[in-house]
Amino acid sequence: MTDHKNLDRRGLFRAGGIGLAAVALGPALAACSRTEDTVTLDSLREQGYIRVAINNEAPFGYIGEDGEVTGSSPELLRAIFAELGVDDVRAESVAWDGLIPGLKAKRFDAVAAGMYVTPERCAEVAFAEPDYRILQAFLVPSGNPHGLSTFDDIAADPDVTVAVLNASVEQGYAEGAGVPADQIETVDNQVSAYELLQKGRVDAVALSTISLNRLLEQRGGDFEVTEGFIPVVDGEEVTPAGALAFRKSDTALLDEVNRVLAEFKENGRLLEIIEPFGFTEQELPGDLTIEQLCQA
Repeated sequence: MTDHKNLDRRGLFRAGGIGLAAVALGPALAACSRTEDTVTLDSLREQGYIRVAINNEAPFGYIGEDGEVTGSSPELLRAIFAELGVDDVRAESVAWDGLIPGLKAKRFDAVAAGMYVTPERCAEVAFAEPDYRILQAFLVPSGNPHGLSTFDDIAADPDVTVAVLNASVEQGYAEGAGVPADQIETVDNQVSAYELLQKGRVDAVALSTISLNRLLEQRGGDFEVTEGFIPVVDGEEVTPAGALAFRKSDTALLDEVNRVLAEFKENGRLLEIIEPFGFTEQELPGDLTIEQLCQA
C-alpha cells in the first residue's frame, strides 16, 4: 500500500467550528470587491482569500484528527492560488449533495473535493482541467463473501446492498448498472458509509480505490478493498476523473487556474502535491481533457 505518513502532518487549513474549516494563511486584506455575477483574480487578491468547499472525504479533502484540513484537492488549489497571489484559503466542509448548489449560490468560490467530472455536472459548473483519474472499488467484509467485483454483481443479487455518497458518481454508476433503489443506501460522507458496513446494514461501500484504501487504513476492521475496475453505465465504460470546480460565470479566473495547472503538470509539481495522499503516476490524467470528460 502507498505510504500515507504525510497525511497526518499539520495541514494548511484549520477547523474553525463544526462543519467549518477556515484559517488565515496570509494577512487579512480588504473586503471583497467582486462584481455581482463574477469572481475575478483581482477581486480575490483584494479580498485576500478564497472560499472553498470540501466534503471531508480522505484523501481528496478532509479534516484530520488534529482539526487540520488537508487532502489532494485543497492542497492543489492552495498551491495554484499561492502562485496567483492569493495565499489565504478558507475551507468549509459540506455534504456532498450541497457542494454544487452551494457553489452556484455563491456560498464559496470553488469546490476542492476531488469531484468527478460528468456531463451532468458540466452543465451546472465549470471544471478546471482534470488533475487525476482513478479506478472504482468496493470495501467489503474480508473474503468478499458476495464475490463483488463490479456494480453488475450487485444488480444481479437482490440480497446485496451498497452504500454510496448522496449525489455521487458512485450512485450514478450503481443506477446505471441497474442496481435497484432499495439496494442503494445514500449517506453524506464516507465515515457514515463505513459505519453502515461495520454494523452489517450494507454489504459494500462504493468509492474510489484510493479513498477506500485510506478509509480502511484509518478505521481498520475485518474488511478488504476489492480490485479496482472501470465502471460501465448503460453499457458504456466511463472515465472516473476529477477536477476543481468553479462557477460558469468565473471564466477569467478559471483560465488563470488552468494556466498554472498546466505548468504543474509539465514540471512535475502536480504529482509532487498529490503523491503524499496515495496518488502515483498511474493516477495522473495524462492528456485527458475536460472537454472529453464533459462530452462523454
